[in-house]
Amino acid sequence: MNQDYIQPNNWSIIEEGFDAERVKSSESLFSIGNGAMGQRANFEEKYTGETFQGSYIAGIYYPDKTKVGWWKNGYPKYFAKVLNAPNWIGIDIEINGEQFDLNSCTEVRNFRRELNMKHGVYTRSFEATLQNGTEIAVNVNRFLSLDLDEVGVINYEITPLNKDAKIVYKPYIDAGVTNEDANWEEKFWEPLDVNHNNNEAFVTARTFKTHFIATTFMQNSILLNDENLNLSPSNVESDKEKVQFTYEVAVAKGETSSIQKLAGYTVSLNHENTQAGAENAIKAALAKGYNQLLEDQITAWAKIWEMSDITIDGDVKAQQGIRFNIFQLNQTYLGKDSRLNIGPKGFTGEKYGGSTYWDTEAYCIPFYMATKDQQVARNLLTYRYNQLDKAIENAKDNLGFTNGAALYPMVTMNGEECHNEWEITHEEIHRNGAIAFAIFNYHRYTGDYSYIPEKGLEVLIGIARFWHQRASFSTNKNQYMILGVTGPNEYENNVNNNFYTNYIAKWCIDYTHEQIQKVSLEYPQDHKRIIEKVKLSDAELQEWLKVSGNMYFPFSEEHDVYLQQDGFLDKDLVQVKDLDKSQRPINQKWSWDRVLRSPYIKQADTLQGFYFFEDHFTKEQLEKHFNFYEPFTVHESSLSPCVHSIQAAKLDKMDMAYTFYLRTSRLDLDDYNKEVEEGCHITSMAGTWMSIVEGFGGMRVKNDTLHFEPKIPKEWNGYSFKINFRNQILKVSVNQNDTQFSLEGDKEINVIVNGKEVLVEPNSLVTV
Repeated sequence: MNQDYIQPNNWSIIEEGFDAERVKSSESLFSIGNGAMGQRANFEEKYTGETFQGSYIAGIYYPDKTKVGWWKNGYPKYFAKVLNAPNWIGIDIEINGEQFDLNSCTEVRNFRRELNMKHGVYTRSFEATLQNGTEIAVNVNRFLSLDLDEVGVINYEITPLNKDAKIVYKPYIDAGVTNEDANWEEKFWEPLDVNHNNNEAFVTARTFKTHFIATTFMQNSILLNDENLNLSPSNVESDKEKVQFTYEVAVAKGETSSIQKLAGYTVSLNHENTQAGAENAIKAALAKGYNQLLEDQITAWAKIWEMSDITIDGDVKAQQGIRFNIFQLNQTYLGKDSRLNIGPKGFTGEKYGGSTYWDTEAYCIPFYMATKDQQVARNLLTYRYNQLDKAIENAKDNLGFTNGAALYPMVTMNGEECHNEWEITHEEIHRNGAIAFAIFNYHRYTGDYSYIPEKGLEVLIGIARFWHQRASFSTNKNQYMILGVTGPNEYENNVNNNFYTNYIAKWCIDYTHEQIQKVSLEYPQDHKRIIEKVKLSDAELQEWLKVSGNMYFPFSEEHDVYLQQDGFLDKDLVQVKDLDKSQRPINQKWSWDRVLRSPYIKQADTLQGFYFFEDHFTKEQLEKHFNFYEPFTVHESSLSPCVHSIQAAKLDKMDMAYTFYLRTSRLDLDDYNKEVEEGCHITSMAGTWMSIVEGFGGMRVKNDTLHFEPKIPKEWNGYSFKINFRNQILKVSVNQNDTQFSLEGDKEINVIVNGKEVLVEPNSLVTV
């Protein structure tokens, strides 16, 4: 834990007291989104202190050309930047002739931020004394509409406390923005058109290279004591990328004036004419009005929480943590658009670039399968199917592979590889396996096999072809090896025979072969269509099976464990507990050379294989591997604590499981990795959900049946969650004495609880 200023609360993220040192961290933590757009919690008014300005539009990106001193064949051509979008929240404010700026106020009192996760509303309130002696009270509400997802709403109230005040509101929209991570402060938006009419303004801009067009719009109303003054701007300033209105209002001491600003984006992904779309968005928002928009927001979030909430009784910080994670996941992706995906920072920052990592398949799909309609998870799988041709191009053009072998990108926006580090881009190839595993996992959980003959089998064949060609035959060992890779542990690059990579490669080939046989028997027309399309022969299949049937896995007889990779035992095996705490985190304190030569593991690597393929190993094997590898794990990846929490719970190491749960659920709230100001770790938040449902709840799907091994940390009185399993809603409630199951559906189901079969009937409560 590196920060501890967020107030414990079951339903809200709360900061009390103004501290300029916390501004950037809070901008991340209080971020808001609605699946189509999002923004950091920047102040609406001018702020001259340190800040990280950021607004983002789903699916909009820029391919920044990779620059290296020595170009190698196959080097990634560009790094895709998540673009800082035009700013629509801005409202410059003057009070009695002085520009209002919290950084220059003589005093700020009763400062409070609250992100109400139940309602999806961000609020900020405080009292301030300006240098001219005017004292004011400010209250701001902001939200991004879930129903009108192109529209955001701001209600900014000012009350003079000690004297009458002339308040000047100067709302603006501005396309003259740069990215925090921009090289040489270059801009990525080309302004096309600026216009305004009465209280409405529009700035249309186009991204360089990718040519996405976005119209940023605003509409403003000025109120006094909640009565609309129907003011028109007294002045309008505009240039080629910005429009700013001026409104003046005289406010007596104790009265409250406010500006209500409707604003947002319409984009060429969804509109032929983005300005016409913006005009329609304003009309729709005005027809509802502020109060109705707010009521609709509360209703929409209530519907989301009805299905996705996890309750924890007796541990407020644990409860706050899981709800924060679930809230951010739903802000980032709601499954409405199969062209979109789940970026590692969501709408909270720019680090990592790209909208899609293997995180989606490995961590996020289980959350969306269980808390949404199964179509949402299917959309995520379809996203990869739609990019199969790009994955084949990637393997062919960058690595020289042939015959339709597919390497899915490490990071992507549109199917092209857009990660610019060789040791990650072309060595961390295990992500191919996660995509195949997600297809398996989807069928296992939903029972919907139709995706495989329709789309999934083509993806599996491309992936299997890649593994077949990527493996090398060792005449020395008379086995197949996979050389020169980076496993999930990115603290070791260019290793040979990473256990997890080799294991998932073998599994992918075998699983693909099984599905080819199944489709040939049960979907002969699809089988014929696919085999003819990909030109797959029996002889090629037999070559695949030679590789999967004779794959090499490094193993230590001394420790009775699979080795993370060849040579792991040659490291200086000093455990993390014996590492000086001043050296942590090592990725911020050590040279990369020293990190690579160390035994320290960034996240679950060998244990990632034991997580995916738990049924392939005994509980005793899991325990041996957990006890061997966890002591060397520094957990400096956001993806690390959740897997370890699940496995610790499986092994009845409940104190460890609880500690890891707190770390994953409060990773950002408590800034464990000293980097939250760069944005939140969105994709790992799905792992937090898994740490309760799969960890403490012990939920697994085996032979089309739900299995549970419920456990509960001693710190909790109880917890509950819901899952949508094959279109029936099952609620699981666990306390220190028993577990209760209730079912929303129209037919009974059998579940296995601690090895015993339990019948759960609709609208009844079963206690075990």
